[in-house]
Amino acid sequence: MRSLRHLLSLTTGCALSAILGMHGLTPPAHAITTEQLLFLEAWRAIDRAYVDKSFNNQSWFRLREQYLKNEPMHDRSETYAAINKSIKSLNDPFTRLLEPTRYQALKRGNQGAVIGVGLEVGFGEGTNSQLVVVTPAPGGPADRAGLQAGDIIAAIDGKPTNGASLYDAGDMLQGAEGSEVTLDVSSKSKVRTVKLTRQRITLKPVTWQMCGSASSAVGPADASGKLAYVRVATFNKQTTESAKAALRQLKADGATRYVLDIRNNGGGLFPAGVELARMLLDSGDIVLIADSQGVMDSYEATGTAIDARAPVAVLVNKGTASASEVFAGAVQDNKRATIAGETTFGKGLIQTIVELSDGSAVSVTVARYQTPAGTDINKVGIKPDVLLDDQTLLPADSQKFCQVIASPSAPKLFR
Repeated sequence: MRSLRHLLSLTTGCALSAILGMHGLTPPAHAITTEQLLFLEAWRAIDRAYVDKSFNNQSWFRLREQYLKNEPMHDRSETYAAINKSIKSLNDPFTRLLEPTRYQALKRGNQGAVIGVGLEVGFGEGTNSQLVVVTPAPGGPADRAGLQAGDIIAAIDGKPTNGASLYDAGDMLQGAEGSEVTLDVSSKSKVRTVKLTRQRITLKPVTWQMCGSASSAVGPADASGKLAYVRVATFNKQTTESAKAALRQLKADGATRYVLDIRNNGGGLFPAGVELARMLLDSGDIVLIADSQGVMDSYEATGTAIDARAPVAVLVNKGTASASEVFAGAVQDNKRATIAGETTFGKGLIQTIVELSDGSAVSVTVARYQTPAGTDINKVGIKPDVLLDDQTLLPADSQKFCQVIASPSAPKLFR
């Protein structure tokens, strides 16, 4: 079976010989146009890597033949339309075409900078479910306007979001720096219209603070000494090194317990979630990777933990998703940390990006992941060990967090 680690390394377009040479395929009798070649690149990327080999109970080969014969592909816009139509047949909102501008924006985001309103959005269960806020970026336009995880975005610039794909909605939220976008937002039965100005948002993925003393209510029962607070806002290319620096410094400064805050962290780069878990675990599985046939790969601790003994509490909420859930599931199932907060978002799917020859790309769902105990959390989420009914009592600002945690009204965070 092809290793998932190989699938995750796919970043380049497929050569025509590879497209036509597998499965005994032969070229159609008529000449293949440049636009059809691009369609075939996208088709082959999905054929090679997609997690569901039934392709949503359809013949992916027959679809290829029908589209080459019947779908217009005279220019790039028609080709993109054909690719999008074929992908839509999979009924998977996370497998999608990224046109060149969208792909460049995604790469900037993984580097830590985006131009937009500072929102990650998602859909709940069902094909007609509403667009919801997964993550408001701390300090971004949406966060300043008071949008919160779980808010419903009914319309963007007057266009209803029902029926739009997840990434069509994402494209509508992004735009030129300084331009405006209007959102119709429903929050706790209240509907309001919010006008936001897009800006370049550079996320600092990790911030930390040594809180010093903490209320005895926080726990654990036998704990004493300094409590360290670490906020992980996103998993991008800077997260791993920033987290290592934070934990090493806090340990050197005498931290005896840690609170890791991944609330409203919608994920990002899957490997960064794995690496954060390895900083706290010396042994054990971190995540199991499964295709439609079962477990096909796993990631384990490597014995390189920065601190594998000090008590850890992890703060989560319904905005905690994807790579954040990889981390939370790993430390929970290995009994390394107490998960405190509310049930997480529930995105248990992994995508890889396959770049196409024209500068566009296809994001392909290559696997489902399970926690070390074999739990599939997709559309279910991770349940906390300690339920926090009112998370507004615990601010994400590090100094304010430390003030709250030292007060007599501080909530329990450790078992």
